[in-house]
Amino acid sequence: MCICLLRHSDGFHGYLPADSKEKRIKKKVNTVADIGRVPCPCNQQKQEHEMSRTNFDQLLQAGCHFGHLRRKWNPAMAPYIFMERNGIHIIDLHKTVAMTDQAAEELKKIAKSGKKILFVATKKQAKDIVAEKAASVNMPYVNERWAGGMLTNFPTIRKAIKKMTNIDKLMADGTFSNLSKRELLQISRQRAKLEKNLGSIADLTRLPSALFVVDVLKEHIAIAEAHRLGIPVFAMCDTNSDPNKVDFPIPANDDAKDSVEAILSACCAAIAEGLEERKAEKADEKAAAEQSEEAAEGKKRAPRRARNAEETAE
Repeated sequence: MCICLLRHSDGFHGYLPADSKEKRIKKKVNTVADIGRVPCPCNQQKQEHEMSRTNFDQLLQAGCHFGHLRRKWNPAMAPYIFMERNGIHIIDLHKTVAMTDQAAEELKKIAKSGKKILFVATKKQAKDIVAEKAASVNMPYVNERWAGGMLTNFPTIRKAIKKMTNIDKLMADGTFSNLSKRELLQISRQRAKLEKNLGSIADLTRLPSALFVVDVLKEHIAIAEAHRLGIPVFAMCDTNSDPNKVDFPIPANDDAKDSVEAILSACCAAIAEGLEERKAEKADEKAAAEQSEEAAEGKKRAPRRARNAEETAE
């Protein structure tokens, strides 16, 4: 039986069967947890497939449904808002599941092609989680401060990274052993500053193929630079954000640690799958190349064996 959502002017009254609307049976839903026990609308139910990377209960437990106050909302987030309770918007987690799966699949394709994804989260709640998750899949990340021009002026950033590596080489060679304590202190401070701001992108030798942002408002400079260079942007969008500024928005609470971790875990798991598939494809290609070489060598040896057989027969 098809299920549809019935809203009235006096508030939200739950879900009603489509074939019994005329009975006007009203079932009051008191808490957000009760919403999870009610069957989802038919349109949303089609979007959620069985093998989702996240589920409603997991996101609900992480607090992904909590938005900002009504007075802080962005009207562009209206399609992703489920309801309002006590002056706070509640995000539709069914759409969060669908958008997370879509973003994860795209991230998996990018990782499978061997390209890099840059994670950006400089807010206090998310910086440690982003550093951990990005490092687990060997992807660059920025969690301290977004240096202006990190993408649009990438050659200059690369020079600063090379300067940091040169300092490391000279320290390892013992070249700085003849310097005074003051000079060594200045160099070590400069090295620490470069490491803090650029150490996490030291392995980024070219522009990333995608950008993953946790807070759209806080990281607006990074998003603007990515748009200028045509780099796709994946982002967690809270109710005060504009999802039209990013290519793959994920409606979710971007202020809670558990919420950020839940979304990042799903995305990083997809990236890890893409990397594993890339390794498997490379191994298969290598094995196929070796087999073709062996077959070619066998074909070359066959005429020689035939000639030797004819000579012995004569």
